[in-house]
Amino acid sequence: MERPSGGPAISIAWECLSNFTRDDAFTARLTLRNSGPAPIAPGWTLCFNTCRKILPETVSAGFAVAHLNGDLFGLSMPSSAAWLPGQEYVVVYEALHWAISITDAPLGFYLLDAHGRAFDLGDPAIAPFTRPEQRHRMQGDLLPTADAAWRFGQNAALSLLSQDQVGRITPRPIRARFDARQCWLGRSTAVASSTGLDNETAFLHALLAPLPETAGSTRIVLETDPAMAPEAYLLEIAPDRVLVRGAGAHGVFNGLQSLAQLLAPDGALPCGRVEDAPRFAYRGMMLDVARHFSSVDTVLRLLDCMARYKLNRFHFHLTDDEGWRLAIGALPELTEIGARRGVAAPGEPPCLPPSFGSGADTRSPAGSGFYTADEFVTILRHAQALHIEVIPEFNMPGHARAAVEAMRVRHARLCAAGDPEGAAEYLLSDPDDASTYESVQLWHDNVMCIALPSVERFIDTVVGEVAALYRKAGVPLRVLHTGGDEVPVGAWLGSPICQARMRAHGWHEARQLRDDFQARCRAILARHGIAFTGWEETALAANPATATHGEQVYVWNNGWGSGQEDCANRLANAGYQVVLSNAASLYFDFAYAKHPQEPGYYWAGFVDTRDPFGLTPLDKPLLPAHDAMGRAPGAAQVAALAPLDADGRGRIAGLQGQLWGENASSRERVEYLTMPRLIGLAERAWSPDPAWTQPAELARDWNEFANRLGQRELARLDRLPEPWRYRLPPPGAVVCDGVLHANVDLPGLALHYTLDGSEPGAHSPRYTAPVTLAGSRSVKLASLDTRGRASRIVTLNLELP
Repeated sequence: MERPSGGPAISIAWECLSNFTRDDAFTARLTLRNSGPAPIAPGWTLCFNTCRKILPETVSAGFAVAHLNGDLFGLSMPSSAAWLPGQEYVVVYEALHWAISITDAPLGFYLLDAHGRAFDLGDPAIAPFTRPEQRHRMQGDLLPTADAAWRFGQNAALSLLSQDQVGRITPRPIRARFDARQCWLGRSTAVASSTGLDNETAFLHALLAPLPETAGSTRIVLETDPAMAPEAYLLEIAPDRVLVRGAGAHGVFNGLQSLAQLLAPDGALPCGRVEDAPRFAYRGMMLDVARHFSSVDTVLRLLDCMARYKLNRFHFHLTDDEGWRLAIGALPELTEIGARRGVAAPGEPPCLPPSFGSGADTRSPAGSGFYTADEFVTILRHAQALHIEVIPEFNMPGHARAAVEAMRVRHARLCAAGDPEGAAEYLLSDPDDASTYESVQLWHDNVMCIALPSVERFIDTVVGEVAALYRKAGVPLRVLHTGGDEVPVGAWLGSPICQARMRAHGWHEARQLRDDFQARCRAILARHGIAFTGWEETALAANPATATHGEQVYVWNNGWGSGQEDCANRLANAGYQVVLSNAASLYFDFAYAKHPQEPGYYWAGFVDTRDPFGLTPLDKPLLPAHDAMGRAPGAAQVAALAPLDADGRGRIAGLQGQLWGENASSRERVEYLTMPRLIGLAERAWSPDPAWTQPAELARDWNEFANRLGQRELARLDRLPEPWRYRLPPPGAVVCDGVLHANVDLPGLALHYTLDGSEPGAHSPRYTAPVTLAGSRSVKLASLDTRGRASRIVTLNLELP
């Protein structure tokens, strides 16, 4: 049904007034103006999403704010007066925590009129964060804003290296040597391959197809040697022959990825020898498509990029409170209800509420969407061709509101149709549950009732259909991720069904109920021949006497002050296979730096490309030099961390980057947040253990890697048919005695500047040495990629003699 048109025109502006209100709250101001020609009838509610919980008692007199659920809030005006054209309202309020960037501002405004009709209004104009009380989280925030001068200081230790000092292959191989000879390949170069390498041969032909024709007699040989280590490869390049050898197809494929990096657009290859094998067997990347949906093409592009840098696990976070993204034939409500967000128009089925600024329109491609069975099979087959294992995640028992709500709607529909037995078949909630809780993301009803037999039936049905899709794709389903994180305290305590099960078994703690649920999940998965895995809570919440050691577990919460700084070590020592998913280094939804214009969360700190590159598991956890507020940990705090024992060190299965979806609202944003951090992750997951003992050693290796990105890798991404829109770092810059000094944190990127107030681009002067400003009153700078795309513009306003 068509949505109402000709809705109200409302201008919305938002400003953080001060983060110094008190340590746990800030003050903000909304300015609302009826910019249309007609009055707005009383009874309206202005709805919006914000990750900062508003304190209703602090809202300006004459207005009321209600927390609706999750990050959705509603502002209303009890007055019976109409909102007249040109009339402006100013609403001041306090909210928990702080607001120092665009990510902290409310988004996705829409008006509900007195008749319940919804009109999207979009995002507000966000006032600049200029004053100290706007740029710092509280009086005790020790981290400086990452402005041009701060960046210049941070980049000061970097230097531009010559080409022969910069590695040619990323991730860095175990051994590589090249000489002055060259080999030439063309689109018709002969290829000979061993049995079982059809996929790799096709990949090689696609790699050769864009090359010019060559008259040479060079041959490429692809072969396997089972005596080699898993995924290892040997690459030998001579003027007339290229050999790619691996233990199996995957090793050969890894060798071809290195060959692709060495291959020039004209077909030239340096002659030499590369011997290589991965440091970790598990090298992963997680994409959350529940919070914001990513199209099939976006997922396939990410898989391609993962393969370029030899990542081999794709953790597909398909469900959460804000969305269920895979069609399950037996339960169509999961996508009819759980894959749609907004305000349902008359005649539309119910849907989930707007989240993260997705707005009232249920057709929003970021808030709504799902993968059909055929689309999911396409993703599985594409990943298999790239030797990437897809690990699907269905989050439970918490983070499950999309499923819970979809099954509530199913239950109501079948009850109304006179089928109470069918209605109860897949119910995930206790209708009489009086539990009171609030999840980290502010939901009050997002936990499954794990005592219901129908929950087991639901899980078994979903797992059965997912397994069938893997079989259709011809891909093995070895492991399924069950989530298990952030179940809020208070869940199940007011559920008569849960309490009855606890009494029947003599249990006194909710943990015992949860142990029972996880055991039942393991049994369901085992019947389908699938291994169980989950976030660290699935191990930490378990009774040690009944814990399933040897299971894979993903450890995420390692930020200073979390109390879990050494969780990975403790679980590895206890017998779990640990995938390091550290928030403080591997959360790619975090902002790159503390700057108002950098999108992303930062609750465990700020994560730039150097953070994943610098992560290496040692006997003691390698932790950030400071917490999220800039405070250094004390010596006693460090000494108390659990060391890895000999067995525990061998149980670090690998590393995984996490791109949570709250701020990944488009393909462009996905690519900005992912790259180039993904390459830093790949380097650390694949390349040999650097065993740094001194900061100078890390600084030396980082300088080489930063040059590799700036001089080689980002340019490769620019040459793709559809280039990646990775983050270009804004320059660092200072003016001393009328002279401009500038630098960048990825040496080799071009810096351009203007002195006339225009935006810098490829047409502007290129910065190669300090520039005398000669009376200019402003300077604008940007780093540029090889296609002329610019970073965020840096402006220096000058007062010169």
